[in-house]
Amino acid sequence: MPPASAQTGGRVTTRLKKTVVLVGMMGAGKTAVGNALARALGVPFVDSDDEIEKAANMSVAEIFARDGEPFFRQKEAQVLERLLTGAPCVLSTGGGAYLSADNRAAIARSGVAVWLKADLDLLWQRVRHKNTRPLLRTADPKETLRALLEARTPAYSQAEVTVEAHPSYSVDDMTQKVVAALGDHGGILERT
Repeated sequence: MPPASAQTGGRVTTRLKKTVVLVGMMGAGKTAVGNALARALGVPFVDSDDEIEKAANMSVAEIFARDGEPFFRQKEAQVLERLLTGAPCVLSTGGGAYLSADNRAAIARSGVAVWLKADLDLLWQRVRHKNTRPLLRTADPKETLRALLEARTPAYSQAEVTVEAHPSYSVDDMTQKVVAALGDHGGILERT
């Protein structure tokens, strides 16, 4: 399939050659930045959790409650593999997707992983009032978040591109930082 293109005023400015897969913790901005990045690059935005929910006809939280995390991770891997075979897009993954060595290998084969790196305080600020995070349904959700961040950082650090978040950055700021990082990485964006 031909690479996807971004246009400005009818003139092509960049072409996305590979799917950009956003990885990182819940609250890192994968959905918000992913939507803005897809618009900036003129490609579709796809959220793997949304695709899993559509296939299962239930929410991620319901899947976790009914079938458990191992079942969810198996379905997540299947959905990721399917999404990576399509035309280049911006793909947002669930926070645990990149922990799997098989998922990391699939992403490396067909796309490029971009870690949206955020510290604990910023993540907590963003997720503390949300009840849609099944892994944070614990007696001490901030401590759970800290433990998850600590456990997941070694996997996330294997991403080909890292863009660090800051509390003062807007979604547009982060999007521009991701675009710049993709341009610096080479082989992902083609300027035309």
